[in-house]
Amino acid sequence: MSERRTWTRRRLLASGAVGATAGLGGCLSRFTNQQNENADLSISDFRGSGPMVESRSAPGGTSMDDLPDLDGTLQVYLGGGEGGLYENLVRLLERKYSNFTAKVRMAPSTQLANEIIEVEKGGDSSADVFWSIDSTSLGLVADAGITTELPQRVVKPVPEGFRAGDRSWVGVAGRARSIPYNTDEFSESDLPNKIGQFTKNAGLKGAMGWAPTYGAFKSFVTAMRLLEGPEKTKQWLRGMQNQNISRYPDEFQVSNAVADGEITAGFANHYYALRVIASRENAPIDLAFTKNDAGALVNVSGCEIIQGTDQKELAADFVRHLLSAEAQEFFATRTFAYPTVPEVPPVGPLPTVDKLQPPQIDLSKLSNLEPTLKLMREVGVL
Repeated sequence: MSERRTWTRRRLLASGAVGATAGLGGCLSRFTNQQNENADLSISDFRGSGPMVESRSAPGGTSMDDLPDLDGTLQVYLGGGEGGLYENLVRLLERKYSNFTAKVRMAPSTQLANEIIEVEKGGDSSADVFWSIDSTSLGLVADAGITTELPQRVVKPVPEGFRAGDRSWVGVAGRARSIPYNTDEFSESDLPNKIGQFTKNAGLKGAMGWAPTYGAFKSFVTAMRLLEGPEKTKQWLRGMQNQNISRYPDEFQVSNAVADGEITAGFANHYYALRVIASRENAPIDLAFTKNDAGALVNVSGCEIIQGTDQKELAADFVRHLLSAEAQEFFATRTFAYPTVPEVPPVGPLPTVDKLQPPQIDLSKLSNLEPTLKLMREVGVL
C-alpha cells in the first residue's frame, strides 16, 4: 500500500465512521425490513463487536433476503472452523430459516478430506457440503474427482483466483500473507515490496521473525516453490537464516513480538496483527504487503459440493448464503478474515480483496506439501 496507515484504535474508529454515512441505506435496510418474515435477526446478529467494528458501514453485496430460503436438512463436513466460530454462523442460518437443519461434523480439515474421499470411493455418500479452513484440503477432495461443479450463480460474486477454475470449490473467506512491522521503528517505505528482497536488505538483519512450523508458513513456502522453483526457495530460506531471523512457535506470537519491540518486523497472516490491536490499545503495529509473489499469497477457506449428494440445490443455496452480505460481514468482523466478495470491506483500513496483488497460482496445488517439508528440512528450517 502506498498510503501510510496507522492502526491505532482512534484511526480504526474513524475509518468505520466515514463508511457509515454512505452505506446505511443499502442492504442493511432490506435485511431489517424483512426480518420479521423469518426469525428475528438483524445485521447485528452477524456482526462482531469492538473498536474495529463500531460505526462500521452496512456491507454491500447480496443480502440473504434476496436469496432462496434454505429448506431441508444438510450434512455439512466442517474442517477447522476457527474455534467454533464457523459453526456459530451455521446456527444463525438455522435461526433465520425454521425449516433448515444442518448436521455439522467437525474435525481437522485434512482428516475430513480423507474421510470423504474414502467413503465416496466406496460408493456411499455421507457429506453434502465440505467446508474447509484451507484450500489444501479442498484440493485433495477436488483432485479425487468427487465434487460437483458449483452453479455460476454461486461463484459469480467471487473474483477469479479465489475460486477453482473448474468451479469445484469457491472461497468464502481469505487469509492474506503480510509483513507486520513495528511503527516505532519502521515506516512502510522501509520495507521491500518483493519477498525476494528481504534477504538482501541490510536494515532488516537481526530484525525479523517467522514461525516455520506453522501451517500458514508452510503454505507460503509451497507457493514460493511452485512459483520460483525449489532451488530459489532454498536460497531464500538460507538468506533469511543469514539475516539472523528469530524463530517463534506461531504467527500470533510473531505479531505480538513485533508490537512488543522484541523484533521489528515478521512474516504472518494478516489477521494476527488485527488480534493484537483488538487486545492492546495503541499497539505500535502496522501491516505491509508484497506484490505478485508468494509473500502476497491469499489462501482461502472454501466450500465444495460432494458428488454423491441428493441435496444439490440446497447445498448450492447454502454456499451462496456464505457469500451473502451478512455472512461476509460475519467473517470480516468476527474472525478478521478477508471477505471474498469485494463489496464487503475488511475491517479497519485494510485494502479490499480485489486491491491485493496475490500471485497467479492455483490454490488447489498447495495440497502438494511433502516436497516443501523435504526442502525445509534440507536447509535446516524444520
